[in-house]
Amino acid sequence: MSVAAEAGRQRRRLTLSGLVQGVGMRPFVYRLARELDLAGRVSNGPEGVIIEAEGDASALAAFEIRLKRECPPQADIVDCSVESVPAVGERNFRVAASRADGAVAPFALPDLAPCPDCLRELFDPGDRRFRYPFVSCTHCGPRYSILDALPFDRERTAMAGFPLCAECIEEYRDPSDRRFHAQTTCCPNCGPTLALWDAAGRTLAHGDEAMLQAVERLRQGQVLALQGVGGFQLLVDAADEKAVQRLRERKHRPHKPLALMVADLAAARELCDVTDAETRLLTSSAAPIVLLRRRDASGSIASGIAPGQNHLGLMLPASPVHHLLARDFGAPLVCTSGNRGNEPICIAPEEAQQRLAGIADGFLVHDRPIRQPLDDSVLRIADGKPLMLRRARGYVPRPVTLDADTPPILAAGGHLKNTVAYADGGRVILSQHLGDLDTAESLDRHRATAGLLPCLFGRPPRSVACDLHPDYAAGRWAEAAGLPLRRVPHHLAHALACMAEHSLKPPLLAVTWDGLGLGEDGTLWGGEFLRIAPDGHRRIAGLLPLCLPGGERAIKDPRRSALSVLYALHGEQTPDYLPATLEPRFKPADLTALLRLLQTGTRSPGCSSAGRLFDAAASLLGLCQDVSFEGQAAMALEASAEQSGEGDGTTYPMPVIDGEPKRLDWRPLFRALLDDHAAGVPAAVLAFRFHASLAAAITDVALAEPISTVALAGGCFQNRLLLELCAERLRNAGLRVYWPEQIPPNDGGLALGQIAAATFSEELLTCV
Repeated sequence: MSVAAEAGRQRRRLTLSGLVQGVGMRPFVYRLARELDLAGRVSNGPEGVIIEAEGDASALAAFEIRLKRECPPQADIVDCSVESVPAVGERNFRVAASRADGAVAPFALPDLAPCPDCLRELFDPGDRRFRYPFVSCTHCGPRYSILDALPFDRERTAMAGFPLCAECIEEYRDPSDRRFHAQTTCCPNCGPTLALWDAAGRTLAHGDEAMLQAVERLRQGQVLALQGVGGFQLLVDAADEKAVQRLRERKHRPHKPLALMVADLAAARELCDVTDAETRLLTSSAAPIVLLRRRDASGSIASGIAPGQNHLGLMLPASPVHHLLARDFGAPLVCTSGNRGNEPICIAPEEAQQRLAGIADGFLVHDRPIRQPLDDSVLRIADGKPLMLRRARGYVPRPVTLDADTPPILAAGGHLKNTVAYADGGRVILSQHLGDLDTAESLDRHRATAGLLPCLFGRPPRSVACDLHPDYAAGRWAEAAGLPLRRVPHHLAHALACMAEHSLKPPLLAVTWDGLGLGEDGTLWGGEFLRIAPDGHRRIAGLLPLCLPGGERAIKDPRRSALSVLYALHGEQTPDYLPATLEPRFKPADLTALLRLLQTGTRSPGCSSAGRLFDAAASLLGLCQDVSFEGQAAMALEASAEQSGEGDGTTYPMPVIDGEPKRLDWRPLFRALLDDHAAGVPAAVLAFRFHASLAAAITDVALAEPISTVALAGGCFQNRLLLELCAERLRNAGLRVYWPEQIPPNDGGLALGQIAAATFSEELLTCV
């Protein structure tokens, strides 16, 4: 019998999977083991963190309990497998070298905003990292944006090119230091360096002088391109009307709201009302952009920041560089994506200098490479819970857990707000927001991300999934992959994404409302009610189709949807019923041509889109006639409705027309809306009634079905007012209601739904 056995010592091997690398888990395990007088070792491996602990039984039991209870705040132990192994008589505990071989677990940590300790060092004149813009530790700093491969060790990140100096090595090896085995640790002597370039790419300054000169350029009204955590951002003084307008003109972004960065929570509260739930989002380690209700006193910012909107998109600094800029500038800064319209964000200085030529007056760059491009995430609070609008930095690549395992599969996503997804086993990695696939640069980014996810998180895919639409660029990529291909209907994918996030089981009713998507019958859908059961799904109802004069052009012209509504109400007499909000917006020849398209049905496909009804209402009420970005008209309608407070309780009728499927008839709604508008009812009141009427109609359809659960999905449910009105009515009617929260309800969640389709039976996926 061995000495170890005689002494009653036992040994356990624990394998931790989840978000356990890059969070200080190994230092935590080391300290805990030493405290409990355990011997052994801890190391990183592709599958997670591997621990071998040896000691008496009571100490090992305490170790397992405290391991889960006291783990680092950013850690998330999803699974902890434990097995007994022979004791070997070790007397010390150590951090062992990482192992790179073996199966990869689908877990990597998102980027983390600076922790309080690092911020104290950043602004402490007596600290050796005073004003060093790359300060980090085991609790914060870049993670996914610098990752080359797993396990997460310095040599497999963009920090590999920055060898530690003697002082940093001492901290890295000191178990009592919070930088013990901190893979991103560095200092001014050994880490990345800032540089300021002019518009031509000439270096003007380095280090802190670069920061000071950049701030001065912002004070002068210049547009600054900043190399942030996951890519470039464009910054200007938010109070400078001319600078904001200059940025809009150069970026060809005339109306879409611009996000703001403020130094701290107090500065955010000067501009907006901030609830407790919104405070938690703003101050979280993800540091996202949060849509907040603007205060009347927010006139200190330029009027062109968010024209016509009641909300501002605000973020707190996401990195030490951002903290220095925000503190030094001392006022709100516009902080928007560093790209041209419809292109992905730039990630390399040379790329930015080329692609942002003519937009940026200067470039604040650094020499730490960005491996994964990451836009800022965007959220809002709806019904007291987070509602994800754009999922990227701070949230990706946290996985979504499925209820069933899948072989390795890759999903191509949709065409707009594209993301791709990968699953191997029971977890899905949904990529960061990649944008609309309308440019060569976007397609390149899509292909690169689709190739990267299997390399980082598993094995090569055995199949691919994509949207039903034959002309989506993502679908063409999937076809060319040469693997077994499954096409998942657009609106079913929306429903399945919500079901996957919340682990919902059929039967249920999915209300999938959005702009447009190809339906399973070959027509354009967008206002659907899908009854999903184990033996198949069925489109039980949809909105009455609306014709789109001019086809795709109508999607970008709310006036055409408005005219189509009027034609549905009045036919040949439509010119006599043009409201004052619309009549001046048409040239006589254009009006005649569009009416002819509607009369003949030429180039006027029908669609059951809820999004087009929002466009029509916004146009008829005079709130939005021309759009420069997707969803602009619907945002204007929502903003107007919010001005009316809680509404007056009035809803307009939307009767159900029997058939297969049943149709919700929106014509009585619009007839009443137009009558009240002509009678002088304020547009804000009518906008609220429009939202309330849709929510009432959704509830009526749901109550007619023998179900107890409703899922709300699709881009229309980015609308906080519509979502909350629906949720309230459905709950009051005794139904359980769910919607995507951590995954976007818009097309950014389609890839998850396409993956989820692989976990459901063929019967459920069959349209009956």
